Amino acid sequence: MTKDTPFTKLLAALVATAVFTSCQSTSQQEQQENEARNLTYDLLLEKATVVDGTGSEPYTANILIGADTIAVIDKDTSATYKALKTIPAAGMVVTPGFIDAHAHGDPLKEPEFRNFLAMGVTTICLGQDGFSHNNKDMGAWMDSVDAARPGVNIAMFAGHNSLRVLSGAMYEKQPAEEYMKAMENLLAEAMEAGCYGLTTGLEYNPGYYATSNELNRLAKVVGAKNGLVMSHMRNEDDALVEASIKELLAQGAYCPVHVSHIKVVYGKGRERAQQVLQVLDSARQSGTRVTADFYPYTASFTGIAILFPDWAKSPHDYKEVLKTRKEELQDYLRKKIMQRNGPEATLIGTGRYTGKNLAQIATELNKPYEDVLVENIGPYGASGAYFIMDEELQETLLQAPYVMIGSDGSPSMHHPRGYGSFAKVIETYVEDKKLLTLQEAVRKMTSLPAETIGLQKRGQLKPGYKADLLIFNPSEVKENATYAKPDQLATGFKYVLIGGKVVKEDENYSSERTGKVLRKQVK
Repeated sequence: MTKDTPFTKLLAALVATAVFTSCQSTSQQEQQENEARNLTYDLLLEKATVVDGTGSEPYTANILIGADTIAVIDKDTSATYKALKTIPAAGMVVTPGFIDAHAHGDPLKEPEFRNFLAMGVTTICLGQDGFSHNNKDMGAWMDSVDAARPGVNIAMFAGHNSLRVLSGAMYEKQPAEEYMKAMENLLAEAMEAGCYGLTTGLEYNPGYYATSNELNRLAKVVGAKNGLVMSHMRNEDDALVEASIKELLAQGAYCPVHVSHIKVVYGKGRERAQQVLQVLDSARQSGTRVTADFYPYTASFTGIAILFPDWAKSPHDYKEVLKTRKEELQDYLRKKIMQRNGPEATLIGTGRYTGKNLAQIATELNKPYEDVLVENIGPYGASGAYFIMDEELQETLLQAPYVMIGSDGSPSMHHPRGYGSFAKVIETYVEDKKLLTLQEAVRKMTSLPAETIGLQKRGQLKPGYKADLLIFNPSEVKENATYAKPDQLATGFKYVLIGGKVVKEDENYSSERTGKVLRKQVK
């Protein structure tokens, strides 16, 4: 249906007051109800338990969808409507589609994104950890993604590391002014093309070299375009995480800021989590707009370079390091691995050693694990999962009201978070441990990220909002992915809708991919 049809013209007039209740009986309300009931809708979700994404108590209603939009939500379930298709939803909950605040993947190479659809995710945020892509023309790149017809909606961020490469700043600790201006211009252009803000990855090169002055200048550009800075902070270790948060909060003077995959590496216990949250709470009380996202696993996943010292990584020559400082590097890595819970706690996730931990590889090759790293893998030879977090601490972070869910996963990552995160929140934290109510968990996966990022008409069940919806029984949702078999799809989300179209029914997936790039409107 197009915008100029009689249906959509009438729909536009109805949606402003289209949440009907049996107690409203004014003549105007009755007229609107009659008009609504005389239409033929594309889809009726009948007698659903509505968990609307705001955190409010669930209620039962009929939901009518026209084209890609929620048209009517009627709490009078005895009312009759005409629809081309009806889904009996009694006994199931209907929620907004989940929004993954921190995701990975290449929509040009792997556009289907079935791993996200299986766990109820209808929108993902890409360009994370400071890395977007190598095309200076963000608008052209977005057009190419739309042409690839992604399986989910995509909200894009510009990556700071990528900006350093594209601008020519590269590894300069103090970029020349021409490079700074080039970064600022590239960032402004990316946001004008539809990006929602900037991401930084300050544990990675070349972002590692950025000073606070550089970061603050870029934050000013983001603020001027009404965007958000998301940050993989400089250091997430227990001893340095608060200093890293404060560096990010300084950027909060210019725009909203957001902690990516909040964690405290090596930290222990609820009290330590509360100390970290107090830093964020104090900033929020002082007017800084700061939020965070969280994945529900105690192992991180990133490139093996995170284990290596700065002097053994680009732009330094690794071959030269092996000639001149090999013993020093071996000693550094031996101590680093023991600090990170030993070789058993590093599980290789890419390359020829995928699925084996460092201890197993060392036994197979009959050499010390530090020599495996130095001689067989190197700083850029693999990625891995690292079991370095405390469950009680992490679960305390999860419960903070401004912490949302992000998988930090992709279709090809050897880590269960890319296939299980959102299902695990429901299965483990709602159904099993009962750390969250269903409505609070859904809020953390829908309206909270939508409002934080600035996604329009998404994240809530509300007339006039886009019909990205889930229909499921919470007790049937299963994570399935494991560290041994991380690419097992989640199950239990009976229907997944994007733009009013059913893209998943039971475990059957539509061949029609209906996602698109969501573009921020810069005022």
